[in-house]
Amino acid sequence: MAGPGAVATVGGVIETTPALLTDHYELTMIEAALRAGTHERRSVFETFTRRLPAGRRYGVLAGTGRFLEELADFRFTPEQLDFLGRTRVVGDATLEYLADFRFTGSVRGYAEGEAFFPHSPVLQVEGTFAEACVLETLILSILNYDSAVASAASRMVGAAAGRPCLEMGSRRAHEAAAVSAARAAVVAGFAGTSNLEAGMRYGIHTIGTSAHAFTLLHDDERAAFAAQLAAQGAGTTLLVDTYDVEAAVRTAVELAGPQLGAVRLDSGDLGAQAVWVRALLDELGAKDTKITVTSDLDEYAIAGLRSAPVDSYGVGTRLVTGSGAPTTSMVYKLVAREGASGQLEPVAKRSAGKGSTGGRKHAVRQLGADGRAVAEVVASSEQALDRARGDLPEGVRTRELMTDLVREGEILPGATGAEGLKAAAARHAASWAELPAASRRLSEGEPAIPTQLLS
Repeated sequence: MAGPGAVATVGGVIETTPALLTDHYELTMIEAALRAGTHERRSVFETFTRRLPAGRRYGVLAGTGRFLEELADFRFTPEQLDFLGRTRVVGDATLEYLADFRFTGSVRGYAEGEAFFPHSPVLQVEGTFAEACVLETLILSILNYDSAVASAASRMVGAAAGRPCLEMGSRRAHEAAAVSAARAAVVAGFAGTSNLEAGMRYGIHTIGTSAHAFTLLHDDERAAFAAQLAAQGAGTTLLVDTYDVEAAVRTAVELAGPQLGAVRLDSGDLGAQAVWVRALLDELGAKDTKITVTSDLDEYAIAGLRSAPVDSYGVGTRLVTGSGAPTTSMVYKLVAREGASGQLEPVAKRSAGKGSTGGRKHAVRQLGADGRAVAEVVASSEQALDRARGDLPEGVRTRELMTDLVREGEILPGATGAEGLKAAAARHAASWAELPAASRRLSEGEPAIPTQLLS
């Protein structure tokens, strides 16, 4: 499936692929490894975050399906190779290698939608050094952004306490990022999006009626409402805060009758307005008409409206920017590579504050007798994980977190497109439900559960 890295060839426009959505240094490392004869050493890279954004209790993994879609198209075109040669990024031998590039390795990781914590190995790539190394920036750019949006969206859905949240942030993001944000929001439980490309590409329910411009186009509010009702029927949502809210609500009900679908409030004190608008709608006989609110909402504003008679929330800017945490600070590190014996050997960096733990990781989540998560267990060997499983307190069980995504270069079905998004949303709902109650708090605090690193 073609993603943002792919542009169709039309009228001589150059076709491109995700292959150059990367950093220069990845190709210089490959060139040096080719010269040294180490480029084909079997290697394991892992993606994880060392810490959650300040005050966040958990993260939400999103973007895995998008990465797999891009991986399917990861090839170097003649035009891309020509650019790399002309600009002397790499030499002839590397160009020859890249011309035949195909990812033949394996990918494992957390299922998209899963909650994650510091050091959770959310994505694990195994292959030759060259083919795994060149995926670094692509993986991180996708997972960092999508997971930031999904993490914010999950907090908003939690604050909404069962009322639908709708994504409306396309105008506040890069055009490609807008599609990604809509998808990530749905992973975390949003009910729909205003973005039509996301709707077409991933089967997301799309929403949208009118803006203030439509009201201002007409001679008066009555004419604008009548035109919208004639086009969309009584079940539409009418924007009632262009002029006088009370007059607009009365006109809306007069024209549509009690079947009016909803009214939208986009300014002022949303909570106070919602209270008296609800009373007015009931007085006018429109007891089933819903109230939706928009206007720079975030999880805190949504939580503040919990006691108000609001039926749904439209969220834009704060969502697509991660609500103050626009990245999850994920990194991509080599944790094992083939040694002289032909066996994988753990490797790790010791940099101050940026150290890593060597070895291919295995991860489980410990669940208490009540089904709530109590700990994230990340082990650098199967033996260590087996010991941990055999030393569980009474009533505690474990749930496996790692799943196969790619085997020997073949992307496994079920994680991409509309099907993958549906599965990711279901996984998040289940994962969120098993988190302890403390994870729902919006106040500053530590991760909801501790991470146990075992070697």
